[in-house]
Amino acid sequence: MDVWNHTSLSDFILFGLFSYSPYDFFLFSLVLLASATALAGNILFLLLIQADRCLHTPMYFFLSQVSIMDLIMMGTVVPKMAANFLSGSKFISRGGCATQVFLVVMVGSAECSLLAVMAYDRYVAVCHPLRYPVLMNWKACCLMAFASWMVGVTDSVIYVGMVFSFPYCGSLQVDHFFCEVPTLLRLSCADTSLFQDLIYACCVVMMLLPLGVVVASYARILMAVINMPSTEGKQKALTTCSSHLTVVGLYYGGGLFNYMQKASARTPAEDRAISTFYTIVAPMLNPLIYSLRNREVMRAFKKVLGTWRV
Repeated sequence: MDVWNHTSLSDFILFGLFSYSPYDFFLFSLVLLASATALAGNILFLLLIQADRCLHTPMYFFLSQVSIMDLIMMGTVVPKMAANFLSGSKFISRGGCATQVFLVVMVGSAECSLLAVMAYDRYVAVCHPLRYPVLMNWKACCLMAFASWMVGVTDSVIYVGMVFSFPYCGSLQVDHFFCEVPTLLRLSCADTSLFQDLIYACCVVMMLLPLGVVVASYARILMAVINMPSTEGKQKALTTCSSHLTVVGLYYGGGLFNYMQKASARTPAEDRAISTFYTIVAPMLNPLIYSLRNREVMRAFKKVLGTWRV
């Protein structure tokens, strides 16, 4: 039955991630596998942090927040995408679309801020180890994490309020697999150039400033590591920092590409590819990046696994 018979004038039509070719079910299975891996990896990572007292440190507290953000991001995008693909309905209500925009922007902005906080945490740990317990006490850590979440909430309220204040014309066909701000702006009947300039300004604040904190922190860390007399100390610092820098590259790369260019400068296919990267691929890779080369996490995993066997 035609999808148009099931939608109202206020519904958006999501084209989805796939173009309904003979290979789509295989590609859909890969996406579900990646999503299941990300779900299992992030939940396991949270359980390990909770179960092992050795991981009750500021660094792992911040990593637990990253895992929660990744779970929210996937929970916002993947279930609706899967339901629409399997049912063939494609529609999403205006309220559902606004919810997706709110949660995606909230998590994106909050994670940008949190990655900068984590870089500062590593800077204090490497460059000022004696002052670390004072500077990164639990009250300070909770305040920094809370501030990151509030930055995300504030940003998302502004985005949702502005995006859904514009009039939308035509069939409301969203050439994407979820409601994302740049894609929605293409559907508006109004001139959105001023709002796109506002998006650019927000990205400077929400992305480039935190990225500047990350770069400055790691520049100081690199100088401190070079002067370290202990080879073991250098290796431990570089292993921890390289994991964080990898995640920073994965996350900021997609965000800068999607939000710091005007929507007209990219094709819908490019939007979908980049969005897949930071909504599905990055949440899948983050637990692996932070765990595989981390002795503390692997030790906690073996300890918990041994307890379960007993």
